Amino acid sequence: MNYLWTICFIIGVVFTPYSAAKPASAESIKALMHASGSGSLGEQMLRRMLPSLKKMIPEAQDSFWTNTMAEIDTDEVEKRIIPVYQKYLTEKDIQAINAFYNTPAGKKMLQIQPKIMRESYAIGQKWAQKTAKQVLQKYQEQYKNLP
Repeated sequence: MNYLWTICFIIGVVFTPYSAAKPASAESIKALMHASGSGSLGEQMLRRMLPSLKKMIPEAQDSFWTNTMAEIDTDEVEKRIIPVYQKYLTEKDIQAINAFYNTPAGKKMLQIQPKIMRESYAIGQKWAQKTAKQVLQKYQEQYKNLP
């Protein structure tokens, strides 16, 4: 019988923090997404897609594009992303992140984050190109004399 109580105790201790954590609400996630600039992700994506779409249908008149863009639910992207946040973050997590974004350091981070991401991406691309060249060169040096 003590064995059964021990198992129940362990299960209770192990799983209580996870089951007691309040899931993040859609409202607090929306606040986070808007603070971080990803709240209008659907609109941003649509604006980026529009030139390509126009190239695909060059004969379409401006009125077609105006009407079609007005019909697209750009909030759908946000609605689909909210469960991803809920999967990984609790309400307490989201509240803490939102609180940080309301501090001077958090506001600065939001302001400079796109610049950091652009520069980091460029660095990553250059590194990947250099690394790919090194790998190809090494392969050619080692195997160029093979039949």
